Amino acid sequence: MKNTNKGFTLIELIMVTIILGILAAVAIPRYMTSVEKAEMAAEDAVISAIRAGLEQYATEKLMDNGRRSWPDNPWDALETKPNGWDAASNVNATDDGQWRFNNSTDNITHMRGNGTVVHWDYDATVGSGTNNGSNTDAIGELSTRGQDADGNNHESN
Repeated sequence: MKNTNKGFTLIELIMVTIILGILAAVAIPRYMTSVEKAEMAAEDAVISAIRAGLEQYATEKLMDNGRRSWPDNPWDALETKPNGWDAASNVNATDDGQWRFNNSTDNITHMRGNGTVVHWDYDATVGSGTNNGSNTDAIGELSTRGQDADGNNHESN
């Protein structure tokens, strides 16, 4: 008698399931790393644009009153705000992709897709200065991600 069963045996199905499990175990962490690196690259681009806007603002202040200075709120220096920008102050970013400036902590914050809030320290008056448009104005500084004056990490959940 001829065997006419068409299909897969239980062993074959188990082997395919094991192979798919191994592939998923390797691929998912690599995908998550790629997503995190893409978000970091996008953040770097936005922070670079903010720095450029602050430098342009400082140059305009130099032309106006003879002193370079940064605004108390970094968004004031930007003609075009980043996608996800929210004008709320005194709070950190709370939604995926949102950018905020927290006036109480002087931090620019961004929430990533995984819920991690990343911040950059913003100091409008490094050194002595008042930032009131007089000759006592001072240039500010914007920290890099993961580094600030007290050595604290900038990422939190």
